[in-house]
Order: sequence, then structure tokens, then C-alpha cells
Amino acid sequence: MTSPLLTRPGAVAAASPDSDVAAHYGEPVQEGRALDRSAAWVDRGNRDVVRVSGPDRLSWLNDLTSQHLTGAAPGTATEALVLDTKGHIRFHLSVLEDGASVWMHTEPGAGADLAAFLDSMRFMLRVEVEDLSDQRAVLTLGGPDREAALSLVPDLGEEVPVRRTGSGADLFLPAESLERAAAALADAGVRAAGMQAHEAARIADHRPRLGLDTDHRAIPHEMGWVGPAVHLEKGCYPGQETVARVHNLGRPPRRLVLLHLDGTAERLPERGSAVELDGRSVGAVGSSARHHELGPIALGLVKRTVPVDAQFTVDGIAAAQEVVVPPDTGANADIGLRRRPA
Repeated sequence: MTSPLLTRPGAVAAASPDSDVAAHYGEPVQEGRALDRSAAWVDRGNRDVVRVSGPDRLSWLNDLTSQHLTGAAPGTATEALVLDTKGHIRFHLSVLEDGASVWMHTEPGAGADLAAFLDSMRFMLRVEVEDLSDQRAVLTLGGPDREAALSLVPDLGEEVPVRRTGSGADLFLPAESLERAAAALADAGVRAAGMQAHEAARIADHRPRLGLDTDHRAIPHEMGWVGPAVHLEKGCYPGQETVARVHNLGRPPRRLVLLHLDGTAERLPERGSAVELDGRSVGAVGSSARHHELGPIALGLVKRTVPVDAQFTVDGIAAAQEVVVPPDTGANADIGLRRRPA
């Protein structure tokens, strides 16, 4: 559903998969600075929202996802993955436990499939799964002054769950209240920022996005999601065998890098373009953006064996790499070989 905030003055629609919200509101550089230095709100109403309630919700989700959720306290905000049996990533979830329900937002268009998968796994457990993508809209507050900005959100007549993380605060607003909340923030002097600034901050913060920075073969270790979204000391869940094997015995075939692109180029690389080293493909580029300080940047997946100081060409644009996932990630098992006494 197209966001009503696209009618705001200066609003320019973003590219797919975010075409239902604004890329910027006419001043992308200033929007990026506000997210970095003060506070800004970002319309992420295109994110799909799923809610899980019921007394068994935490232990049930603990068994289905990569994150340790059993006993999570109210206010717990984290990330989680749903993997297939081979350890490939199916869904990335931004999670909030509010004491009565688990709220999740996920990629645009993924909510129905996520809800259907969860509903198929209920069996006899006391859980209820709801796809609220048409009823809730995510509004994100970012920047060092975001808590002060949060206090400016008006009373909307019902409780609004807030997911607080180190990168921002996500409000699960009633969809019909999105315009009112945004107007109150704007009237109080909090700047609107579009997805261009939000994505630039995400890329600079080394945070990959499912579907933009991943492919069908991606596993958690490659993406740097072990830690933020994968708990290594919990019970069994689908795909755990792959996670454990890579963590203990081997290294993933690829690694995530931040690409600093040649600033003289007048364009950003096409998503999926080859990352080339000496004329041969060693990976592919994912999401890219123009950061207000760093200039053009992107995330890419390259072969683990590529030297960490290698210089690349990406879609005809020169690029230097910044290591996100080290090439020696994994292989943590301490295996001693038995030797016959001399």
C-alpha cells in the first residue's frame, strides 16, 4: 500500500522494494545529517508486520528461529532469522517482546509468507499468529536525540509498541495514525528523512538487508548475522546444523564487505553487478547509497579467499573494501589430535 506520506511536499518515491515510501523529501544530504547528528523520522510503512501472541509464544519462536527468546523480558528488542534445513536464510525479523505479544517487522511483501509459515507450525501450542501489515505501519526515529523526539509523538488513543535498538526506535503505529504522528513530529521541528538517508546509514553501519544483500545461498556467517540475529548457545532449530558446522569446523565460502566507491562516478552500481578483481568476478554488489559524509558506499559479498587489501571494480566503478566479516570467521573448535605415546 502506497504511504500517504508520499504526498508531503518534496517527497520522491524510492526504488523497489521501497517504492511505496519516500526516498527523500527534497534535501537528502540534510536528512542524512539529521539522522547522524540530531533526530529524524523515517516512514517505513512498507515493512510488513506480524504479531504472535499466546502464553507459548516465546518458547515456540525459540524453537523456530535462530534467536534465544525463551524467557525474554518485556521490552526485549532483537533480530532473528528463519532458516531452511540447509541453513539458508528465509526470513529476517526485527523483533520486539512487549510482555503480551511478540511484534516483528520484516521485508515488504514477506509478511503473508512469514505468517503462513508460522501458522503451519502451531500444532497444539497456545499461540496466535496475525499478519497486521495492512493495520500497522512502522515509523522509525533515528539519531542521537531520538528519545526526545519520541516524547513528541502524540497520544494515539491506543498503546504503540516501541522497539528500541542501538540504531533507532521503531514504532508499530496504527496505520490510520501514521500521518498524525508524522505531522506532530514535523510541527515540533523533527526532520523527515527518506529511505535514501536511512539506507545510507544502514550500509555504513555494516547492517545487511535480506533480499538486497543476500541471495538464495546466503548463510548467517557470511552476512555477519551471527551475534545480532543468531544465538550460538540455544537449543535446536531448523538450520542449526549448518550454523554449528561453520562456527566450529569451517569458514563460510563468502564474506560481507563495505565498498567505498569512487566518488567521481556519477552513478551507483546496479544491484547484482559483479565485484571484479583483476578482471575476474569474485563476488556481487548488493545495496548502495550516497552517504552524507562517506560518499558513495555499498555492501558486497565476495569470496572468502580474496585478500582483505584488494581493490575492486564494481560495475565499472573503482572500489576499496572495508572488512565486515573477517575471512577467518568460524573454525572455532579446539580439536586436539590424539598421538600415540613415544
